[in-house]
Amino acid sequence: MAESIDIAYPFTGRWLTQNSPADRVPSHGTAAFASSYAIDFVPVDDAGRTAPMRLDSFVRPEPPERFPGFGRLLKAPVEGTVIAAHDAEPDHPAHRGLPSVAYALTQARRARARWLELAGNHVFISCGDVVVALCHLQQGSVVARTGERVAVGDVVGRCGNSGHSTEPHVHVQAFTGPAVTQATAVPLSFNGSLPQNGEIVDAL
Repeated sequence: MAESIDIAYPFTGRWLTQNSPADRVPSHGTAAFASSYAIDFVPVDDAGRTAPMRLDSFVRPEPPERFPGFGRLLKAPVEGTVIAAHDAEPDHPAHRGLPSVAYALTQARRARARWLELAGNHVFISCGDVVVALCHLQQGSVVARTGERVAVGDVVGRCGNSGHSTEPHVHVQAFTGPAVTQATAVPLSFNGSLPQNGEIVDAL
């Protein structure tokens, strides 16, 4: 069984690192659903912003289309076989400012929910004895199909805001598969390193 896995970034362009296991484990505050070493990447513009703040950003949820990273292409970070591909879940409004506080108060309930309610639209790629998952994809964007072989860099879908997500981003985790509810988390790195919280990744 693999003790860790090194993968490529599943995107190009500028992305902000959040909830990195380089800073704490479990990275998301829970070991549920084999998520101990999961990491989030939020797409940002050239100025490092996920989206320009507007007056209403502080008081009400925002449509995900307001965020420039919504719909960015996501790519296979490993070579392997797609063992799950789901994109029927809706992209819900994003939450910043006061709405993000209210949304955070419901986190415990969602953490007890089903995997699908947390992950939203997702792709699982089996690589040897490890499965790599990309989550929160855009509704209707997944082009990878179950049983398909993919190479590193193949497009699998687009960045969305489905599942447990406060703004458009991609959640990446690795685990022993194929059932995430019974799996063990596997540490992961990207091209030989692991970015820390707040670090901006410029991926080619």
